[in-house]
Amino acid sequence: MNLEKLASHAEVIVRGQVIRARVEPHPQEKRMWTVVVTLRVEETLKGSLGEEYTFRQFIWDLRDRATAAGYRKGQSLLLLMNKTTPYGLTSPTGLGQGRFQLTRDRAGRQWAVNGYRNAGLFHGLDEDLPRRGIRLPQPLASLVAEHRAGPVARDDLTELIRRILRSD
Repeated sequence: MNLEKLASHAEVIVRGQVIRARVEPHPQEKRMWTVVVTLRVEETLKGSLGEEYTFRQFIWDLRDRATAAGYRKGQSLLLLMNKTTPYGLTSPTGLGQGRFQLTRDRAGRQWAVNGYRNAGLFHGLDEDLPRRGIRLPQPLASLVAEHRAGPVARDDLTELIRRILRSD
């Protein structure tokens, strides 16, 4: 899925820092293991959230029980989250595609990388966005046209998401 599909499918798009992540059985389905993650919300791009956002995600791989499915206290994330199911479960759109780890370089600039190293994140957007009436300024247009994989500046990624959401 490219960024347009990820953002359009998301019910909530949030940037924040993990306050806690704990593995526990689902409250009703005791044989179903989940991770409950709470973020301190720094920015909400889609949806309506308070100062904290808590979600419960199904653990697909039993090995992820030992690592809370990769969620860690203090971790900075940008999450594009699916709609919550009747069982109270949700996950990032496209699983690893909609979960961006945010890191800082030595100059203090923040970078975003998803579980696929952002491969295919902008695939087809250089053609699709203009058809939807979305015009991108430089250097965003160059980023969308030329980027294949690897980190993306967090500010560029959030600006692209904002522009996509404004056209929905």
